[in-house]
Amino acid sequence: MNSGLYAALAVPFLAVAVLTAVAAGIVAARRSGPSAPGGSRARAVSGRRIALIAGIVAGIALLVMTVVFNNVIVTLGIVAYDPARISGIRVGAFPIEDLAYAIAAAFLLPALWVLFDRAGGRDQTAGRDRVAATGTRHATQPPTRPEDPR
Repeated sequence: MNSGLYAALAVPFLAVAVLTAVAAGIVAARRSGPSAPGGSRARAVSGRRIALIAGIVAGIALLVMTVVFNNVIVTLGIVAYDPARISGIRVGAFPIEDLAYAIAAAFLLPALWVLFDRAGGRDQTAGRDRVAATGTRHATQPPTRPEDPR
């Protein structure tokens, strides 16, 4: 009888990843609210849509690579699973619960990117446009060098 111990071990990782992704979604929604600095709400929604699509594409690529390389390392005997501790469902040569870590990473990494965004969702290029228009520098921009008079 299969105990599913490996699946049970993956549950906390998935739970942390999903909760972090929910928190990141709340933070991103608050940053792009009606008083969002540096731009309109429509631009923020468009940016979130692009980030979501990029995250989905990256997540699918991660899952595909996980399936390919897990099959290779299990088939070559580099990694083995105790049959008594897996659910019994396999994707090729490896147990399905091994995909939980790739799924957790696909949720967790973009969420951490949002949560640790030092710009707070603001457009980093806005200051450059202001320099060109007004000749004044934003506090975080390096000083410009004078043109060579030759």
